[in-house]
Amino acid sequence: MTTTKNRARVAYGLGANLGDSATALAAAAALLRDALFEGRVASLYRTRPISNIPQPDFLNTVVVGFSGLPARALLDLALDLETLAGRQRGVRHGPRVLDIDLLLYGDVVSNDPRLTLPHPRLRERRFVLAPLAELDAELSVPPDGATVGSLLARVGQEADVERLGPCC
Repeated sequence: MTTTKNRARVAYGLGANLGDSATALAAAAALLRDALFEGRVASLYRTRPISNIPQPDFLNTVVVGFSGLPARALLDLALDLETLAGRQRGVRHGPRVLDIDLLLYGDVVSNDPRLTLPHPRLRERRFVLAPLAELDAELSVPPDGATVGSLLARVGQEADVERLGPCC
């Protein structure tokens, strides 16, 4: 497991496209950053929705750091923050006030129905890979150890993902 002092390397992906998305992301990112050892937050990115459902563009960022908590506890933290922000689960890939995904937990690979690690679509989503690469392009993604930078190069450049500037 990728660790520092018995802590797993953790990465969260955050997105929002309803209400004051920038404020919602900044608040959630700050709480996640503070809950992690050596927590860092990437810039904000504007992303076109991947869904055919008409909706506003998303704002996205990532938070990385280390934690000694189990992965399920970190997932529960993310779900609690979504609920506090007013998220109500509805249409898949639909608009949302806040979405937080646990992307990575050390080198753990899990196919548990409640928690799949690494996140199953991490390798194909520029809006997650670009902010992750901003913080650590050499971060290893299980199961094969591909780096975030190499995965980002594979997905190529998309006009649909635009770096806006600092998150919080």
